[in-house]
Amino acid sequence: MLAHWFRDLVVSVVLAIIVILFLYQPVKVEGTSMMPTLDDQERIFINKFIYRFHFSRIDRGDTVVFWFPGDPTKSYIKRVIGVPGDRVAVDHGIVLINGKPLTENYVPPEFRDVSSMDSRIVGPDEYFVLGDHRSSSNDSRAWGMVPRRDIYGKAVFIYWPLDKMGVLR
Repeated sequence: MLAHWFRDLVVSVVLAIIVILFLYQPVKVEGTSMMPTLDDQERIFINKFIYRFHFSRIDRGDTVVFWFPGDPTKSYIKRVIGVPGDRVAVDHGIVLINGKPLTENYVPPEFRDVSSMDSRIVGPDEYFVLGDHRSSSNDSRAWGMVPRRDIYGKAVFIYWPLDKMGVLR
């Protein structure tokens, strides 16, 4: 009886380690740059497997976790706004993709700012990212593009607090 219990425990621990190392990782959100989508101190799961292979597309609108280009010991979470080949500009807070305004229902008026940014072309294997709380986000407007190799996960599920538990859209 004890041997069966121990076997089940070992199998469970090994499976949990595999899931955490290769598939899903719990992450704590630190800061307010992704409000109202993600609040400070919320707990989420990121899918680490989805972008591991080059054939997996990173799409505009994805909420991604990546190594910060200025300090690869820190990770950031932001929303993908520009994908390779896009021309991105910001005109008094309005994001323009290839000259057309981007519809951003996830950014409420009180979190917008009125800053502007000259047009930039997103290079191959690079992404332009912004926080949803534009007036309190350190993002691609300040430090440029994020290389694909630095993006290691996609935010997929909020598990804490319980009242916000659910799939991240």
